[in-house]
This record gives sequence, C-alpha cells and structure tokens, in this order.
Amino acid sequence: MGPHPAVAAIRLAVRRVLHDVLRDATRGRAALVGPHLRGGGTEPPLALVACSGGADSMALASAVAFEAPRLGLRAGAVTVDHGLQPGSAGRAAEVVSRLACLGLDPVDSLAVAVGREGGPEAAARDARYAALDAAAERHGAAAVLLGHTRDDQAETVLLGLARGSGTRSLSGMAAVSGPGGRYRRPFLALDRQTTRKACLEQSLPVWDDPHNADPAFTRSRVRHEALPSLEKALGRGVVEALARTARLSRDDADALDAWTDEAERSSRADDGAPGELDVGRLYALPPAVRRRVLRRTAVAAGAPAGSLFARHIEEVDRLITAWRGQRAINLPGRVEARRQGGRLVIRQS
Repeated sequence: MGPHPAVAAIRLAVRRVLHDVLRDATRGRAALVGPHLRGGGTEPPLALVACSGGADSMALASAVAFEAPRLGLRAGAVTVDHGLQPGSAGRAAEVVSRLACLGLDPVDSLAVAVGREGGPEAAARDARYAALDAAAERHGAAAVLLGHTRDDQAETVLLGLARGSGTRSLSGMAAVSGPGGRYRRPFLALDRQTTRKACLEQSLPVWDDPHNADPAFTRSRVRHEALPSLEKALGRGVVEALARTARLSRDDADALDAWTDEAERSSRADDGAPGELDVGRLYALPPAVRRRVLRRTAVAAGAPAGSLFARHIEEVDRLITAWRGQRAINLPGRVEARRQGGRLVIRQS
C-alpha cells in the first residue's frame, strides 16, 4: 500500500523540483569544468530546506529527506531564529533536532537581528532571506526550498490588491526566484491543509507560530479574517482564483519588465548622472512602462522596494504628465524626486 494521498502529493511536488535542481546544477558544473572532467569526483549537489518547524516546512523537510537521496542529491536544512519571542532559541534547537532525525545534513540554526525598516513583517523577512542567502553561499547549496503554499500565494495577492501595488505585486511569489534561481517553492499548487495532513500521517511534530494568529500582523488578519469573509460572501474557490490570478499576472509582468529594460536605457538623460531621466522620453512611454521605469529608478536610488507603493509612483508620474511647478516628492528611504527643467532627478536627499 502506498503513502497517504497528502504525503504522495508533497513528495511528487518535491520530486519535480529536485529534478530541476539536479538538472540545473549538472548543466552549471558541465559548463564550468568542461566535457573532459564531467563526473570527476565532485560531491552531489546540495538542496537546503528553510524550515521554521511549522507544518508547511516540516512536510517539505520530510519530503526532501525522502526524495533527495533517490535522485542522487544531498539534503540539508536551515532554521532561522528571529529572536522575536521568548524561548525562540530553545524552539530553534528543537527544530534542528527534528531535522537531523529526518536524516538531513547539514542542519544550521541561525540567529538574526530583526530591524525596523518597512515594518516588523518586512524586516523579519529581510533578515530571514539574508540568513538563508548566507547559508546557501557557505554550504555551496544548489537551491534553497521554501514551503510556501497556495494559501500563502492567495494571501500575497490579496495584500498586493489592498496596497494597490500593480501587476508585479499581483503575480505573487515565483516558483523560482533569487540569485541564480536559488529559491524554489514546490508547494504553490498545494493547499495548507495538505501539508498539515502529511505531517499528521507521518507523526511529524509541528510548531504553530503564535504570530500567525496575532491580529497585530497584517498577514494574520488576511488569513483569519479577510479570506474567510471573502469565501463566505463569494463562495468557495477564492483561494484558488487568487492563486490563478498570480500565475496570469506573472506572465504579463514578465513581458512588461522586458519592455521596461529597454525603456529604462533609452530614458536616461544624455550625459546625466545616475537617477537623471529625460522627461520627454518618459512622457512618450505607455503609462505602465513609464511607471515601472520610475519605480526601478527610485529603488536604485535607495527607496526600499517593500515600502514603495503605487501612490508614491503616481505622484512622481505627475511630475511628468501634469507638471505645474510642483515641489519635490519625498519617497521612502529619504529619496527625493524633483523636476529640473527637462529632467526628472531621483536620488537620496
């Protein structure tokens, strides 16, 4: 008799992603060492699991521990201690022990200092990804797998809608992201209930982070209040529809970003310093492309991407399309946008 359907589903999702990791790592090594040295005694590629101890990441860790050796991959894990709750160090040690019992090696516990930039959720996320990047570099990992589910994707899209952040925000989380495609998300087509069932069937202990139920956090309110209200008002299927919106929006956003690459180059002011754009060339662009150029320029000047919302970019856009001698626009990160004759200058003040 085979595994429980929930366990089978997560293993299949992980197996597909690990196949991709192995393929990409093999191609990368072949390009580096040349055909005459292929297979020359190097270690198998390493896949790391980012694990908080919750149901999603424990289900992921279990599936990776099962599938990786069968594909000729090494499998390890990293847990990040944000230090935001009493006893967090002890819980991180427990997670390390559970991961080691699954056969994962290496297993790291990394303590981070969470700042305040962009709010508590964004600051914790930034600190976490910085730690995961450092661990991947230190161990030479081919990939870091994350346990985000379809429910997480729906929450991300709904948050993007609420903030009015545009198509890229509506595209949610990518299945592959980060430098060199480092981050992989196998569970974006699976719901949170499946990962919890998988843990229950395998008798995997999980830790439910109280922050996930704390209404002080925006994502918690979306999870426990907004989405259930939408399901009640509109019927079941809202989560699936939001996740589908993410997939469709990502294709559109990718096409617009490619267009923006060229538009950004052509909009730079002749002989101008970084952050100086030609107003006439900007005005000639379609609004969707122009606003992407403005956002990129603001981020390059030092505005935190997570704090730069559509309303900020719309105000900067009016310096081009509705110029009446307005004062400079103050953006997050002490970045300033001002019109100087035929140029738009975006830089830190």
